[in-house]
Amino acid sequence: MQAEPARLRITEIFYSLQGEADSAGYPTVFVRLTGCPLRCNYCDTAYAFGGGQWLDVESVMAQVQQLALQHVCVTGGEPLAQKACLTLLTRLCDAGYRVSLETSGALPFAEVDRRVVKVVDVKTPGSGEHERNLYEQLATLSPHDQLKFVLCDRADYDWSRQLLARLQRPAECTVWFSPSAEQLPAGQLADWILEDRLAVRLQLQLHKVLWGNVAGK
Repeated sequence: MQAEPARLRITEIFYSLQGEADSAGYPTVFVRLTGCPLRCNYCDTAYAFGGGQWLDVESVMAQVQQLALQHVCVTGGEPLAQKACLTLLTRLCDAGYRVSLETSGALPFAEVDRRVVKVVDVKTPGSGEHERNLYEQLATLSPHDQLKFVLCDRADYDWSRQLLARLQRPAECTVWFSPSAEQLPAGQLADWILEDRLAVRLQLQLHKVLWGNVAGK
């Protein structure tokens, strides 16, 4: 009997400027998967927790191809909550796209294709989900992968700074500190980073600077 094709529950497929990480500013196709086992206090994509449309991987690939861009970002929700996400990531890499994955630090990523740039969101105490981080897997990141910390307040900043001092990770792995938009002024976070001469990069969400909190942007 022939196996059923791999399927994914998709909230939306759209194109916009990438707003975060090293590819910020590039026109990018976003594939937003439905569902997330986490409930971060500052989540701005709660609309992706449910609903969505079931599509097989071939249909997703066809929609991505139609949008005709080089960069593709697979995001959520939490994309790795769906097993077929691994198949999609490999298919995208095989097709020659520059593929990034936005994932939390709370789900295993050992099986993700090594060609994918993983942007791993390490959950801070302010998120309400920091106890779910899988710290041991961060040592297995590739040099091209990236870590992101979303900070809500000074306590989050101090916690993240102390974690980085003892965390095993590739030296080349970029670390982003991003202020939670409604809770921490970006200028305040910049001052703290400068005061401590911390070897991290400040990140603002470009799409929010341009369009505000608009879904599909």
